[in-house]
Amino acid sequence: MAEEDWNTEIIEEFRANEGRVGGMFEGRPLLLLHSNGARTGQERVNPLAYRKEGETYFVFASKGGHPNNPDWYHNLLANPDASIEVGTETLKVRARDTHGDERDGVWARQIVSSPAFGEYEEKSGRTIPVVALEPV
Repeated sequence: MAEEDWNTEIIEEFRANEGRVGGMFEGRPLLLLHSNGARTGQERVNPLAYRKEGETYFVFASKGGHPNNPDWYHNLLANPDASIEVGTETLKVRARDTHGDERDGVWARQIVSSPAFGEYEEKSGRTIPVVALEPV
């Protein structure tokens, strides 16, 4: 199954079940990120695991352990104004790449709650970017 088809199925399930999905994402916090393409400006929607700390939602550019960052990450760097669907709520957010102690702390807490992310980083051979999505 193509990645686009896979994402479409998850998005449809997310919306049909008030933000809950089954399968490999069952019981995990999932949001839908709406971003604009860096080159095209076209809206893209990506289902992503997230971690919420305070009012900030953190997402992880793991791409399942692929050696390259996902397209949505590049799109957010070029166009940081975005929106997210969380449960039945839609929020406008501004994306910010994290660095240093902030990135490392959020990443460490994410690995404790979801060890697969540590495996993704090891498999990828790169430092996984952590992006803060701050409501505006």
